[in-house]
Amino acid sequence: MDEISTGIKKVLFVFLLLFVIVISYVAYFELYTAPKIVNNSDNARLWATRNKVLRGTIYDKNKVQLAVSTRANDDVTQNRQYPGGADFAHVIGYANTQYGLTGLESQYDKYLTASSNIGITEYIKQLIASKGTVKQQDKKGNDLITTIDSNVQKTAFDLLGNNKGAVVAINPKSGEIIAMVSKPSYDPNSEALKANWSAMNTDVNRPLLNRAVSGLYPPGSTFKTVTAVSAQENISGIMNKTFVDNGTLRFNATESLNDFAGESFGSINFKQAYVHSSNVVFGTIGLELGNTNLKNTAESFYFNKNLPSDGIVIDKSRFPTFKSYEKGNIAQSAIGQSQVLATPMQMAMVASTIANNGIMMEPHVVNSVVDSNGNTIKTFNNISLGTIITPEIASTMKEFMRGVVTDGTGSAANISGLNVAGKTGTADHKEGTKDATPHSWFIGFAPENDPTIAVAVIVEDGGQGGIAAAKIAGGVIQASLTK
Repeated sequence: MDEISTGIKKVLFVFLLLFVIVISYVAYFELYTAPKIVNNSDNARLWATRNKVLRGTIYDKNKVQLAVSTRANDDVTQNRQYPGGADFAHVIGYANTQYGLTGLESQYDKYLTASSNIGITEYIKQLIASKGTVKQQDKKGNDLITTIDSNVQKTAFDLLGNNKGAVVAINPKSGEIIAMVSKPSYDPNSEALKANWSAMNTDVNRPLLNRAVSGLYPPGSTFKTVTAVSAQENISGIMNKTFVDNGTLRFNATESLNDFAGESFGSINFKQAYVHSSNVVFGTIGLELGNTNLKNTAESFYFNKNLPSDGIVIDKSRFPTFKSYEKGNIAQSAIGQSQVLATPMQMAMVASTIANNGIMMEPHVVNSVVDSNGNTIKTFNNISLGTIITPEIASTMKEFMRGVVTDGTGSAANISGLNVAGKTGTADHKEGTKDATPHSWFIGFAPENDPTIAVAVIVEDGGQGGIAAAKIAGGVIQASLTK
């Protein structure tokens, strides 16, 4: 009898275990898998539901329309139009029944499709315009008021010209993204997408890639900004130190680091080394700091971490780990080479943090959500990510970066009366196994003493950073500050 009882218990235990597994799977499916299926942009039922609501309008900060929907003649489907075309494609994205959702259209889909009736005033306008033939009061999604300044966005797009690259402009006090451009771009309107989709997906220049947040590049000498911060944090007396730059820093019989274009600066101090972008001095500083200290400083700026943001997804920038005996790599990393990779958004945040006296603000691209009656239903607050560097170090870096523009490599960004500060970068890279033309970088802000815009510009294969990228940055800053 005891054996039978034991057997029954075992059977009951097995059934209980199976029951728990089934219940757990159902719960998991309902909580995690089902919402993903329902919200998948390819879900035909979801698109049918979306079409019942006239998709909300996306505006720039000054209420310029960037995306707007109108009903098709069948009164069921709708047409989504993008008046700004390719200029805004990577930040606004597209909403397309065939190709899905990207950009803000994806990130804020739940607001843009939230059901609310068109206001009575708008309904009366439609009634009059249609001579009384409006069949029913349509439902309209909520509108987005973004932080984008159309004028600055268009200026950045135009200045980048036919180059591949990206421009990011941020308000350092708030984290508001003023402009975010990536090239090559594409026309997000439906007919253009349909006509060009196959070609865009096979294009080696990758026009669908948002280089501003997903392009990972060696930052070159713009990274000396991070190294200069780390030196002030970790090397006693660095501000009073004198260096001798003979043009070459040699590690062993086969490895060395040279200044750009065969330059040598002789006896220079810390500030002069930054202003004139001495590879020898900053390679020397990198060796004195060591990999751990420099990596810690880089990570305080969110390298190797997910940079928080609202409305955009930013790829993780990278700073490597090296052994103490890898002197060449450690020195190279201090000048933004040797496996250091950064997005333009990351480098814009470095400039923005210095501009904001050491406080990093979370980047965001939407200010508010407004319903069809004009009522604000949600605002997005400015969020501090903390004090990354001390106000004293930030003040020193502002002075250094202003010197780059007035007396150093960044003179092409110097706009009279705007007190632009910045840092150039000439980033070596390879195409396959061959050395390619360096990328051209510039990061900066203005005005120096009370910055309201911080920028990062990269021109792929653009050559010396003090020319191509600096000139674009100066034009973007001028468009923002002189209206």
